[in-house]
Amino acid sequence: MQVLGRGVAHWWMASLILLVAFGGAFAQNKVEGSPLQIITDSGCYEFDVELALTPAERQVGLMNRQHLDDRAGMLFRFDQVRMVTMWMRNTLIPLDMIFVRSDGVIAHIHQNARPLDESIISSREPVAYVLEINGGKAAELGVKPGHRIAHPLIPQ
Repeated sequence: MQVLGRGVAHWWMASLILLVAFGGAFAQNKVEGSPLQIITDSGCYEFDVELALTPAERQVGLMNRQHLDDRAGMLFRFDQVRMVTMWMRNTLIPLDMIFVRSDGVIAHIHQNARPLDESIISSREPVAYVLEINGGKAAELGVKPGHRIAHPLIPQ
């Protein structure tokens, strides 16, 4: 009986570990497909974004990516409204960096940041969020300062 008891305990523990691991994977996938809208004078454009919420996630960002889908991106949330600086270290694809105030209004857009460039890119004013999308996409959609970003993380 004792052997059977240990076997059941091991099976139960292994099942619990798998459940936690798969639960984490499901939670991660849920974050990666987070819906976001860019609202312009000419329309509303839907994106699926990954979220960078922690200092570690913000530090890595979109580094080492070979490709970013046409309507994909990454939304960085900062713990407080502040001046934000970014760079393209280890970033292999050109990006538009859209700097967003705490109310969702676009403050500044740095278009077509060059891959691997370590020059500092400034928000130019205190912001709470940065949205990174494919380089040239903001111009293609007519996105300008004063337009809005809508996402569940951004109070409207």
